[in-house]
Amino acid sequence: MTLSNSLREYIAACFTGLWIQSHEHEDALSEVAQLCRDENWRLATWDIARGLQVSGQSDDAESTGSDPLAAIRSINTLASPDSSAILVLQNFHRFMNSAEIVQALQHQIVQGKQNRTFIVILSPVVQVPTELEKQIVVIEHELPGREQLEELARSIATEVGELPAGEELATVLDAASGMTRCEAESAFSLSLVREQAIRPQAIWELKSQMLKKSGLVSLHRGSETFDDLGGLDALKSFCTRAMRNQGHHNALKRPRGVMLLSPPGCGKSQFAKSLGNETGRPTLTLDIGSLMGSLVGQTESNIRQALQIADAMQPCVLFLDECEKALAGVASSGQTDSGVSARLFGSFLSWLNDHTSDVFVVATCNDSSKLPPEFSRAERFDGVFFLDLPGATQKGKIWDICLNLFELDADQPKPKTTDWTGAEIRSCCRLAALLDISLVEAAQNVVPVAVTAAESVTRLRDWASGRCLDADVPGIYNPSGNKQAKARRSIPRDPSLN
Repeated sequence: MTLSNSLREYIAACFTGLWIQSHEHEDALSEVAQLCRDENWRLATWDIARGLQVSGQSDDAESTGSDPLAAIRSINTLASPDSSAILVLQNFHRFMNSAEIVQALQHQIVQGKQNRTFIVILSPVVQVPTELEKQIVVIEHELPGREQLEELARSIATEVGELPAGEELATVLDAASGMTRCEAESAFSLSLVREQAIRPQAIWELKSQMLKKSGLVSLHRGSETFDDLGGLDALKSFCTRAMRNQGHHNALKRPRGVMLLSPPGCGKSQFAKSLGNETGRPTLTLDIGSLMGSLVGQTESNIRQALQIADAMQPCVLFLDECEKALAGVASSGQTDSGVSARLFGSFLSWLNDHTSDVFVVATCNDSSKLPPEFSRAERFDGVFFLDLPGATQKGKIWDICLNLFELDADQPKPKTTDWTGAEIRSCCRLAALLDISLVEAAQNVVPVAVTAAESVTRLRDWASGRCLDADVPGIYNPSGNKQAKARRSIPRDPSLN
């Protein structure tokens, strides 16, 4: 529902205290002004820089100046028995710490039901005082949809060829999704200056800056692909098939995401970063620790805002790395942080279960024992996958990738890599290139996690057996079956025996 339609309904129902949350004040004011013209209502606006301005009259700023109390009382002079009067107070959340102003607003909201005068606070944040919570209704000024963004792009692209068509236009609109009208207009203009056409590259650059300013989520713009990741064939096939399904216009058929469980260094984070590039989606990284705020209610507000950003940027991949570390204290949250972690976790769980946006969540975990059981239940994720230590075939692919990456001799002898992870193979290659030594010598500086944390790896494998999907082959993970398969693959074959 548009802002003007929402306002029309609330004003018709005589809600005399309204709070519009918007970062686009000019567009919001334009909609309010158009509504007042259509309904023949009187409109006045006030901000601390320009004072009171009444629509259709000369500048009346001197009558109130920068006095917010005088601005609130001025609406009564606009009241008339046959029409409604609306006063829009811009950025008025800055004055809500004053007891006098809160009391004046409370009196005016009550009086407005008698003379049909309406107070509208226009602000980028919602900070309703406790005294006014039951008297003010909050309306959200929604971000522009794809149709509005396309219309804006067409108005900026004045020449033929500046605006792409078909799939390329859809990519541009995907990139601009989640931007305000002003941000989208600036991004389109920057793209025209740089490339003489509207392309997604400049849009992604500005969107990345926008996310950095929020400090809640970051945009990953790496070049990783599945070609840089050996193995995990079942996981790759499952995710790409789910995300490329053409039935995503139905919200019930949209994929939710996957949770990845494994010992450290088995490719969970690499997979999450490469998935977005493989499916043409942006990858957002959500650091749950950064959502914690020092003020009362700030943490809860941060998680809601972060999830709103993810919803606005659909279709996208939302990456939560090592989530068990951020959620490990949920059980004791009431004793340690007054329940803040529990409320954050509850908000995130509700969103995981109920969101209808095309956001594919990839959550990684190294220790299942620290996760609350409700986090991985059905309908939170489409699947929980276990990424085991790579087998012989996977290691061969990883060696080839890393040797090529660090420009090393592929024919030189390789060290014994029993129970090595992909990260340890990469580390061996990097050290060989860094120290200018052979792979066998470099391997002496690598201690595999299967040795340093043997008990943890064994415990993790035992827990995943029968509970998780296998990331390498379709079906349920079975450690004994995997070990036999790896043993068979690792048997050297002598050509003379054929």
